Amino acid sequence: MAAEQSVSGSDVAVWEAGLEELLSRIDPCFGSEQPRVQARAYVAGLLSRTERKNGWTLAEFTGQEGPQKMQRLLNGYVWNADRVRDVVTSYVIENLAEADGVLVVDETGFVKKGTLSAGVQRQYSGTAGRIENCQIGVFAAYVSGRGRALVDRELYLPTSWTDDRDRCAAAGVPRRRGFATKPLLALDMVRRFWASHRELGWVAGDEVYGGDAELRDWLEEHRIGYVLAVACDTMVTTAVGRRRVDTLAGLVPAGAWETYSSADGAKGPRLYDWALVDTTDLAGPENRAQQVLIRRSRGAKKGLAFYLTHSPRAVPLAALVTVAGRRWGIEECFQAAKNEVGLDHFQVRMYHAWYRHITLAMLAHAWLAVTVTKTREQDPPEHPPATRAVGYQRDGHGLAVPEQPEPAETGMIPFSLNEIWHVLALFGQAVIPAAVITWWSDWRRRHQARARRYHFRTRIRTNQTDVARAATT
Repeated sequence: MAAEQSVSGSDVAVWEAGLEELLSRIDPCFGSEQPRVQARAYVAGLLSRTERKNGWTLAEFTGQEGPQKMQRLLNGYVWNADRVRDVVTSYVIENLAEADGVLVVDETGFVKKGTLSAGVQRQYSGTAGRIENCQIGVFAAYVSGRGRALVDRELYLPTSWTDDRDRCAAAGVPRRRGFATKPLLALDMVRRFWASHRELGWVAGDEVYGGDAELRDWLEEHRIGYVLAVACDTMVTTAVGRRRVDTLAGLVPAGAWETYSSADGAKGPRLYDWALVDTTDLAGPENRAQQVLIRRSRGAKKGLAFYLTHSPRAVPLAALVTVAGRRWGIEECFQAAKNEVGLDHFQVRMYHAWYRHITLAMLAHAWLAVTVTKTREQDPPEHPPATRAVGYQRDGHGLAVPEQPEPAETGMIPFSLNEIWHVLALFGQAVIPAAVITWWSDWRRRHQARARRYHFRTRIRTNQTDVARAATT
């Protein structure tokens, strides 16, 4: 289907056939027919337009009299959620893998009431932006220029849980499960991914993971590159001695900064100045030096961010900027998985029930992500959004014409994950005429294309104004 072609019932049929093929892959993960059928109904409910996706609403959507079967799927039936996870991972790699694909690790919070749900306590949640009564899940997402999807998950258990074995037993936490930091959970997922998919070339993460030496050491030992954010007070060794990374930023010559957009955001290119500083800290079997990647905001306020980077082979600055930019892919996965397939809508207390719901939500999200990729690649747009670092030339104070062309003036944006979810759900209701759904989808995509173009222009012009103002102050 062309990027500017209207959606039809035959397109939806192709999408649904892809879902059936994925569901057939997980059939062997279930011990009998009953949980297998119920899992299919559960996934169908997650992909529906049901506002809150819990046992009652999913049962109502699938025509069941009550939530008992949905609850038994998560709590009682015999099936292996880890095997389903492995199927999801393989499916994502088959369809989204690229040589410079990145495994991104990060956590997200699930606000909960009470004290009985496995892992719940008052703790900081980046999702809420404050300390909340919540669970924390650590996730891994595979992000490439072709797409992004969640591929693994672990529930973080604070010491208030792991030190209380009776409490753990009541929530079904396995006896062998002890305390593990978030970076250690991330390392377990990286190891798992690497063991089954040796194509892994890069890992990215925020300061929680960049500050963990064990994670970095393992990546270096296994010749896996990384771009991991670190705190401003991180110490590194350079030719001029031991320095904090924020001190290094002040030593970078003005001409050494290069302007890149790591990728296009919702409102245009994400423009920053970047610099790369060599250290004398050697790492990995090749004894290659670590480097510090510095990101500087453009304009009057020169906000800084810092990354420790390492690669078993020499790579240009643009490659490191691409990896750093792809870390945001997991945030987009969280947003889409929560909004479209109810990643955070569960109402369960047991440890294994959390994994089961999260895994089925990941499967639904992965299918949407792959469907988007397949739809776009059938007939790619003339000027696709940038998925890798794009350089911008300087012209005195600001920017000249970027290497990436602006979005087209007319037409429709390619199908997005959200759009496919909407269209699929509407066609599935069979109460709205197909012509109305097609008209509505075309209108949305034309409006989004127009908005994207104006956002793109505004972002460039605002950046030029900010840089020129900063140069005169």
